[in-house]
Amino acid sequence: METLTAESYMEGLYADDPVLERVKEVIRTNNMPEISIAPGYGRLLTMLVTMIGAKKVLEIGALGGYSGICLARGLQEGGKLISLELKQEFADVAKQNVADAGLGQFVEYRIGEALTHLNELLAQGERFDFFFIDADKVNYPNYLELAIQLANPGAIIAGDNTLMRGKVVDANQTKASVQAMRSFNKLIAEDPRLESTILPAYDGLALARVK
Repeated sequence: METLTAESYMEGLYADDPVLERVKEVIRTNNMPEISIAPGYGRLLTMLVTMIGAKKVLEIGALGGYSGICLARGLQEGGKLISLELKQEFADVAKQNVADAGLGQFVEYRIGEALTHLNELLAQGERFDFFFIDADKVNYPNYLELAIQLANPGAIIAGDNTLMRGKVVDANQTKASVQAMRSFNKLIAEDPRLESTILPAYDGLALARVK
């Protein structure tokens, strides 16, 4: 008999979500990285967007649209999700998946380097109520700083993969991406502009509220 982990036990309490299961299948068939946010954290994103009544959400890293669907599900009519994705082919898959989920009216995709888009949004005076960071790890500290600058008071910033499959707690791991994630985690914990916590389940999720 297979030994249950805490995560698999908790997931077993919930029925499979056919929309999100289909997204994972589309990601597989398109030979994209199977690194979407964990189902439990996806439900959490939907809850948080709903709970704070977010009207404008910014996602850094679209992949196949799994997290985009979770975020858009929490939006009310008139809400908007801007999703930044480096690769056109990934954004195309995400856009189709979100449309198939009946949420296409909420989401706008912008293609290219996220830092470029973030600085453009800042220059345009845009502000957001919720941020989800799930892109290249080396730039996580930069994404965090720009998110804080783009945030409305009380905005929530969520960052996935804060454990990097255990690499952040392994002193022998010295790659730039691991060091950047350690810096991100430390900034989340110590920045006086934030109230925060880091959840250690799945692959780790940082949550911060901008004061």
